[in-house]
Amino acid sequence: MEGASYARMPRVKIRELKDDYMKFELRDTDASVANALRRVMISEVPTVAIDLVEIEVNSSVLNDEFIAHRLGLIPLTSERAMGMRFSRDCDACDGDGQCEYCSVEFHLRVKCMTDSTLDVTSKDLYSSDHTVVPVDFSAADSSSVETSDGRGIIIVKLRKGQELRLRAIARKGIGKDHAKWSPAATVTFMYEPEIHINEDLMESLSLEEKKEWIDSSPTRVFDIDPVTQQVMVVDPEAYSYDDEVIKKAEAMGKPGLVEINAKQDSFIFTVESTGAVKASQLLQNAIEILKQKLDAVRLSEDTVEADDQFGELGAHMRGG
Repeated sequence: MEGASYARMPRVKIRELKDDYMKFELRDTDASVANALRRVMISEVPTVAIDLVEIEVNSSVLNDEFIAHRLGLIPLTSERAMGMRFSRDCDACDGDGQCEYCSVEFHLRVKCMTDSTLDVTSKDLYSSDHTVVPVDFSAADSSSVETSDGRGIIIVKLRKGQELRLRAIARKGIGKDHAKWSPAATVTFMYEPEIHINEDLMESLSLEEKKEWIDSSPTRVFDIDPVTQQVMVVDPEAYSYDDEVIKKAEAMGKPGLVEINAKQDSFIFTVESTGAVKASQLLQNAIEILKQKLDAVRLSEDTVEADDQFGELGAHMRGG
């Protein structure tokens, strides 16, 4: 098949995996694919977030718009978001965005009846769908000030006699439309470094010079073997491409002491999820969406080829 000579099969290897964190390797591809995957994870994997708020009663110190904005930024569990409809495309409610196929309804009714301050949190939001609820961070991180008591994300604080009642509609969306729909807190990747030490030049250095050269690196990439007194690479991925060790070697009159190259087809990804979807599911959804985009590009190219071959007949067959 034409083009098969440069066809590549990217490989993914998971290094570390938690519900909200993942580190993995992406090999046998180039930077364009790596960056496309990163951008899709950040801005095109759909989640569910509160998009419409109807305030019934609000006697708190925060105005309605402030509370509505805070509600929109609360991450909601979105495992079924890929199967939901976008409200603008939903034919069950004519695009109104308030039906079971494209939305989830929330209610909040809280009134402070005591002299102590009452925290209104995400745990006070009641969902019409048990699969779409505010993310519970208390199980994952009990050290956080706001979640240490398991009460969720604080929305507002109420004093005696103050009340908050509202209805909210959560809808499917993507981070490209608004950051509240982004499932990723951060997604980064780096080229995997390839480090080669010139052993002959290194042996010409004294122990003190070796330590001085190692200390020139802002991160702990190198160390000295306590037995052989030789310099060794302990953590190549800690290298930040700052060239400090290369500059230090040149300043010491030892150019070529170390050679550091970036592998152009190997990348190390770090992914942190907001909790809306698990990090592993975020990667799977991103790959699926990227495949759909590539299929659309291929279909578009086939369409152009058909037009070139059949002219007006090809356009007519497509209904053009």
